[in-house]
Amino acid sequence: MIEIFDSKEQSIAQLTQTNTAETSDYAQVVQEIIDTVRQNGDAALIDYSAKFDQAIVTELKVTDAEIEAALAQVNPDFLKVLETAKNNIAEFHEKQVSQGFMMTRKGAVMGQRVIPLAKVGIYVPGGTAAYPSTVLMNAVPAKIAGVKKIVLVTPPLQDGSVNPAILAAAKVAGVDEIYRVGGAQAVAALAYGTESVPKVDKIVGPGNIYVAAAKRLVYGKVDIDMIAGPSDVLIVADETANPVTLAADMLAQAEHDINAQAILVTTNRDIAEKTAVEVERQTALLPRKAIIEQSLANNGKIILVSSLEEAIAAANEVAPEHLELCVAEPFAWLDQVENAGSVFLGHNTPEVLGDYLAGPNHTLPTEGTARFYSPLSVDDFVKHSQYLYYGEAAMRAAADDVILFAETEGLGGHANSIRLRKGE
Repeated sequence: MIEIFDSKEQSIAQLTQTNTAETSDYAQVVQEIIDTVRQNGDAALIDYSAKFDQAIVTELKVTDAEIEAALAQVNPDFLKVLETAKNNIAEFHEKQVSQGFMMTRKGAVMGQRVIPLAKVGIYVPGGTAAYPSTVLMNAVPAKIAGVKKIVLVTPPLQDGSVNPAILAAAKVAGVDEIYRVGGAQAVAALAYGTESVPKVDKIVGPGNIYVAAAKRLVYGKVDIDMIAGPSDVLIVADETANPVTLAADMLAQAEHDINAQAILVTTNRDIAEKTAVEVERQTALLPRKAIIEQSLANNGKIILVSSLEEAIAAANEVAPEHLELCVAEPFAWLDQVENAGSVFLGHNTPEVLGDYLAGPNHTLPTEGTARFYSPLSVDDFVKHSQYLYYGEAAMRAAADDVILFAETEGLGGHANSIRLRKGE
């Protein structure tokens, strides 16, 4: 049974410490994979697919015929759900679009331009579960931003094919090219390019520890969204919460993988004890029971606190990827939340609504990085460029101030650059 802890006995930092690996632990082996891909290109990708995925791959790029065949295999009702989700995600992310600006000051003109990235690579996990939702959450904002080419990589199945649901989601989202390659080797291919896979400007999307380590190592050669670790949820619950649904929400998180973290923080001992019973009961009924049990053993906890103020303070300290406020008046507490990737308000808003359909992005900062990272957004797929124009009169008006600044910093060449324009 999942353990119940009292915050009076241990600090929140101690109670919520995770048992997960660091990307630095994998840096050497991942760097070797990156170097091999840089040297051997497509051949390395095919060899690694056989080694790591036990997959027979002869052609890396997924053909249009394969995509059409996948659409025929997918449940037509699911295709409708994909369209609904895409529309909801688009509606939300269209609100994020930012505009450039121009301003004038005494004969000077200056401004900022918002420019879409040319090429973006999206990593979509395969492994123990496939995520067509990840395709939508990454590709839709990229399309809204105006990215010229969206390239998707995803691990192949053992027969060399790609999960049909992923291909269907890619078609719905407007992905331009798809390649059957996963792992650190896929990140290397996107960062440096191979004979088949184009080099991109930015890599986004979640993956396992090897993918995360590879993204860290290629950062600087290309941009990345974030270093995503295991997924996590923290649920704040008062006496009005339902232990059945609290347990269900914890298990929905725990089934991701054995390193996922599911934490309940509650003010009510009865809620804590009944939720613990429900966790055990529901776990036995779920298909990913073995993963859930290991996840809960590693990182699952129920924590008793004395007040909702203490619960919110705990949430801010943990900075969870997902924060559920299963309390009577959730909006009354929202402004006190400082650190959370995405907040789910009330008893009828489980995190899974955000995972799939609602519209806000599900690519979120993990492992406490919500203290300084933000959810994936349209802003991740654009860059900003500044411009500046001074007419002669404006330049002369500013010249003495610039010269004084430059000479104070000991940069005579800088001072000369404007002094000569004054005719001195």
